[in-house]
Amino acid sequence: MTQNLADASRPAPATAAEPIAASAGASRGWWRDAVIYQVYPRSFADSNGDGMGDLPGIRSRLPYLRDLGVDAVWLSPFYASPQADAGYDVSDYRAVDPMFGTLLDADGLIRDAHALGLRIIVDLVPNHSSDQHEWFQRALREGPGSPLRDRYHFRPGKGENGELPPNNWESIFGGPAWTRSVNPDGTPGEWYLHLFAPEQPDFNWENRAVADEFRSILRFWLDMGVDGFRIDVAHGMVKQAGLPDIGGEGDQLKLLGNDVMPFFDQDGVHEIYRDWRKILDEYPGQRIGVAEAWTPTVQRTANYVRPDELHQAFNFQYLGTSWSADELREVIDVSLDSMRPVGAPTTWVLSNHDVTRHATRFANEPGLGTQIRTAGDRELGLRRARAASLLMLALPGSAYVYQGEELGLPDVTDLPDEVRQDPSFLRASGQDGFRDGCRVPIPWSGTEAPYGFGPAAGGPSWLPQPAEWADLSVEVQTGDPTSTLELYRSALAVRREHPALGAGTEVTWLDAPEGVLAFRRDSAQGSFVCTSNTTAAPVRMAAPGRILLSSADTEAVDGEILLAADSTVWWAV
Repeated sequence: MTQNLADASRPAPATAAEPIAASAGASRGWWRDAVIYQVYPRSFADSNGDGMGDLPGIRSRLPYLRDLGVDAVWLSPFYASPQADAGYDVSDYRAVDPMFGTLLDADGLIRDAHALGLRIIVDLVPNHSSDQHEWFQRALREGPGSPLRDRYHFRPGKGENGELPPNNWESIFGGPAWTRSVNPDGTPGEWYLHLFAPEQPDFNWENRAVADEFRSILRFWLDMGVDGFRIDVAHGMVKQAGLPDIGGEGDQLKLLGNDVMPFFDQDGVHEIYRDWRKILDEYPGQRIGVAEAWTPTVQRTANYVRPDELHQAFNFQYLGTSWSADELREVIDVSLDSMRPVGAPTTWVLSNHDVTRHATRFANEPGLGTQIRTAGDRELGLRRARAASLLMLALPGSAYVYQGEELGLPDVTDLPDEVRQDPSFLRASGQDGFRDGCRVPIPWSGTEAPYGFGPAAGGPSWLPQPAEWADLSVEVQTGDPTSTLELYRSALAVRREHPALGAGTEVTWLDAPEGVLAFRRDSAQGSFVCTSNTTAAPVRMAAPGRILLSSADTEAVDGEILLAADSTVWWAV
């Protein structure tokens, strides 16, 4: 990370992109009710026909995102990287990988987004680097005793000849969390820690050089004009002193999310974020930090968004909730109750680049987790996904939309093994390795692959697109009032305009039939009711007001209304 601020062949812009001017209600924070759209750069739009999405492609599609009605765009990593884990293995935090473009492309994208009223959030990967990073390569070349080794976690092994790992930690991707290095003379050397792939060595955040360098990286991108950072593995940077073994027998990964681990959710991470918050607050335009923090409870997640730390944290407990009225009500209450004491907005998310799309999760039986290999009942999944999306967008706080969910895209569950690129796919005992299914490039237009993802004369997309996606393209769905795309456009327009939607800290639950969620939100200018039928049969109830929007047809019967199975309705009151 001592590399150039701007490659000599890619001159830096003379002035940074101007931040978006504060709006009338900006004093409360734009992030408190923002709808943030996640772009996975590999799979959004390919400008040059090489089969891989890129920054110019994203730039060309920004008007689509403005017209969709989102407030900000979160970009997954586009930094220089060997791509061992799709860019989450960074070799240079101040350079754009050539497969995605140049720093000038990034600057142009930020400027164009701001001109369209869109903010840009970029991914930051501070838990680990690539093993090709300059620091790590020097640490290997210089051997034991190199000061560069203290910027990572190098340790001697156990056993008579150091042949055993320093502790019993397991990698999230499977196998030991340690790999043995080779000394400059070719003999077996020390071990280094990697909570993910061996190509992703963990930084040692006790080393001041690491903290200093990331302050500089933050400023580099803030000076470029980005509006915030989504912090990858925000819960993982600080490890328990002494790197102790994990007690007990069995699969350690089953403990994740159920207990505080010696390498996750350590209290020391909060000192880092208090320091970063000071940097963010130095810049105009309300720059923000968003924690990707997998914690045992929502209450633990709230620690990351205290007033002097980050601005948002992903609500993974909500993402993992089944399509059940009782379960949804419980997680909504717990989420709102947990964020209220720290004054932070609750966030809501249904899909992202690491989990099976919710149109497929809801097509299967509950309890299968967030990575699913079976397609399930496609019609049922789409019906529930549309209803779940309207429910999410009605809740108080900020919402995240993953690219393609506005098209109702399912996961691609039948990708051939030979095309899969998820690094955990072939590793034993790790994540299931089926994240590729949610990363397939999205369809824009046309009847044949790549469906407008790239030029027709270009090569195939980096992951193959299913033939049936021709019927799910942006072109096909635009203007069709029954399409999922038009449902999202309408929902985001209503959310922006209705005074009772967006920011807030509470809902008022209403009496409703079994299996139906009903809540009210009030403002001085008007009230709003949301009803969600999570059952497989229509439900009859009194109409709470005038219908604003519905995920499925709603019938009036003898002065009452018939909520369709697996549907959500928005009402003006």
